[in-house]
Amino acid sequence: MPPRPLILIALVAVVLLPLGGAFAWASSRSDVIANGVSIGSVDVSGLSRDEARRRVQQRLLEPLDAPVMINASNQTFRLSAREAKIEADLDAMVDEALQRSRAGGVLTRTWRAISGKEVGARVAADVRYSRRAVQRIVDRVRVAVSRKAVDAKVDFAPQSISTRPARTGRTIDALKLRSEIQTALVSAVADRTLEAPVLTVQPNVTDKQLVARYPVVVAVDRGNFRISLFKKLKKVKDYPIAVGQAGLETPAGLYKIQNKAINPAWTVPNSSWAGSLAGQVIPGGTPQNPLKARWLGVYDGVGVHGTDARASIGTNASHGCIRMLIEDVEKLYDEVPVGTPIYIH
Repeated sequence: MPPRPLILIALVAVVLLPLGGAFAWASSRSDVIANGVSIGSVDVSGLSRDEARRRVQQRLLEPLDAPVMINASNQTFRLSAREAKIEADLDAMVDEALQRSRAGGVLTRTWRAISGKEVGARVAADVRYSRRAVQRIVDRVRVAVSRKAVDAKVDFAPQSISTRPARTGRTIDALKLRSEIQTALVSAVADRTLEAPVLTVQPNVTDKQLVARYPVVVAVDRGNFRISLFKKLKKVKDYPIAVGQAGLETPAGLYKIQNKAINPAWTVPNSSWAGSLAGQVIPGGTPQNPLKARWLGVYDGVGVHGTDARASIGTNASHGCIRMLIEDVEKLYDEVPVGTPIYIH
């Protein structure tokens, strides 16, 4: 029987020789990336440092030299790699891939290589770009594409009311576009031709809302002695009137009907033309009261009212008020609520 020391030496040799072989084999592959390792979308399994560097340069970085093109409303905008200041630390990415390959001890790495098992590691593509450049191109697209929405509007004119129709506007979804550009800049597989996401901007006042806002409007044409009634911005009727005489002109402008009354009392102004009636309140329906049948107050004592001085219609005869024939003012009164716009030209 061999001496015990010899037996021990033999046993140690049996254990250490395979380990030494494994260590030597693993050392010989210390510059080779393990199976199942990728850098970004590029598989670098089994490649040396230099091979991995060349592959990542070709498949990941060179495609990023192509410009990002953005189509928006029949215009095309271009963001080059130079403008975007694209940079990548290629050596750092390869170093990390090698570091991931060395995970585990010598025996683990050896067994992984012999058995064909993969590491399953993905190194993030370390690609950088200028966020300011991205924001600049987004702003350029937004300014070029955007169009303000136009609200529907009423334009008042004597005996007519015209409307300016509403128009939708447009802009871009800046957050979405910025995100898509950023993805395209750092990805070798993402589409580098983008369609800008265009959004429709609705007006604050639509055509229907404008009609609802002006169910009834009254327009006064002092020059032609006519008062017109509009419903839903369409003229439905007009009547002859009298307006203020020289020095006591009916005031021009856009007002609202402030109040209404049937057979209104007349508070006589303290004016020289009022004579002995100045400052008095004349009851409605009396002969001395010139405000006949109906009253629609407009502004500072001026209003629309009936008159029995029929010959004054079609002239500058009043002391600032708008006179109508009694039968006409009675009809108009029923059609015009308090708050109705009245445009006097």
